[in-house]
Amino acid sequence: MKPIWIVDDDQSIRFVLEKALAREQLPVRSFANPRDVLHALNDGDEPQVLVSDIRMPGGSGLDLLSQVKQRLPGLPVIIMTAYSDLDSAVSAFQGGAFEYLPKPFDLTKATELIRRAVDESLREEVGDERHQPAPEILGQAPAMQDVFRAIGRLSQSNVTVLITGESGSGKELVARALHRHSPRGDGGTNGPFIAINTAAIPKDLLESELFGHERGAFTGAQTMRRGRFEQADGGTLFLDEIGDMPFDLQTRLLRVLSDGQFYRVGGHQPLKANVRVIAATHQNLEQRVRDGAFREDLFHRLNVIRLRLPPLRERAEDIPALARFFLQKSAKELGVEPKRITDEALDKLKGFEFPGNVRQLENVCHWLTVMAPAQVIELKDLPPELLGAMAAEAASPVLPTPVMQEPVAPLPVSAPAVLAAPAAPMPAGWLDDLEGVARRMLESGAPEVWDALTRQFEARLIHTALLITRGRRIEAAQKLGIGRNTITRKIQELQIDD
Repeated sequence: MKPIWIVDDDQSIRFVLEKALAREQLPVRSFANPRDVLHALNDGDEPQVLVSDIRMPGGSGLDLLSQVKQRLPGLPVIIMTAYSDLDSAVSAFQGGAFEYLPKPFDLTKATELIRRAVDESLREEVGDERHQPAPEILGQAPAMQDVFRAIGRLSQSNVTVLITGESGSGKELVARALHRHSPRGDGGTNGPFIAINTAAIPKDLLESELFGHERGAFTGAQTMRRGRFEQADGGTLFLDEIGDMPFDLQTRLLRVLSDGQFYRVGGHQPLKANVRVIAATHQNLEQRVRDGAFREDLFHRLNVIRLRLPPLRERAEDIPALARFFLQKSAKELGVEPKRITDEALDKLKGFEFPGNVRQLENVCHWLTVMAPAQVIELKDLPPELLGAMAAEAASPVLPTPVMQEPVAPLPVSAPAVLAAPAAPMPAGWLDDLEGVARRMLESGAPEVWDALTRQFEARLIHTALLITRGRRIEAAQKLGIGRNTITRKIQELQIDD
């Protein structure tokens, strides 16, 4: 093993750490200033872990961190700092520090921290994952391989496809892949991919969204507007949550699929669009047909080829790769150094059922990027609802993470508590939890903190109300004390699955 490098102008600090690490049988090399460290690096030497003070004659520990990270991006760097340097410690984290060690430090805790950094540096997966090209869809599980094979078989076809799967399982990603690899995608005519969630748009606006409208067709229609079918001409139109489409609009959709013709709202001139339709739903369409809520002829028109996307609990072996990918993605969005995650924490994630599927895992990883205190995520850093999942599942179902247009750190509110006692007083400490989330986001430089937290708060309230009312929007609005139009608009804006 390579030695641990200690950089500090204080000889007593170097001496104490040298002796402590020697007792742990860890090799050590000490430096009195950053300049000597850079000389050693130029000579070809490398450390296993670098432990550096911030304020030293002849150079700054933060400058050293920056230069070392350019050469050795995967090297764990621990920054030692006095209390007055805590602002610098924040900068150190943003620069990629593994952890900071406050002075004066407890020698046992310091040794444990260095040992943890050594263990992390020895992990095979510490390799620089940031420069690996991101795949379209991650998945090594057999169920996902079946999906990939189906996409491959359909790559030269324009046939209509129906994708089924639970909310948050990634149906739109599959639709995009089907388009991209089709003659209409990147390798062919490079036609557009247009997506619309039919459940998120109010019934009286959905017809205009799909087919467009003429000027003066209704109050407020001051100009002609092209609908999604026209926008998707020559490409693919993805109709998400098709099972929620109003019955009368199903008739119009069937007519378009049959002869390719449609009319704008208020229009009299038939229009044609060369569009491939891919539909998706989390519902059982056969049951919807039996219930009289979905047209049987439209079902057969859409159900030419059916792809079932497995829920995350059926592909638990994919969770480690997905978690690492989402941690990289969240770090890039927030402009911070990507965090890594221990095998123990990954095992816990693999044992969680994730009722919100891949989308919930993505939101958890975003939460961890903001909230986990160190660069390596340990088991104790996971959100409380995951750590207590076993007990929570025995008592009541876990609340799925709300669907949002952009994932943000979920507020640490226990789902079972919300479901079990919605009318009870606020749980003690919830404002402290909120303050903690806000503080972490503000200190890490997260963008648009106000909007991000407000969206999360509103989405969680509305989603919970819809769960309690079994999706009845008017009743949910009444329980929340807001208007019917308000909840409809918020469901659309926040893209909430109800």
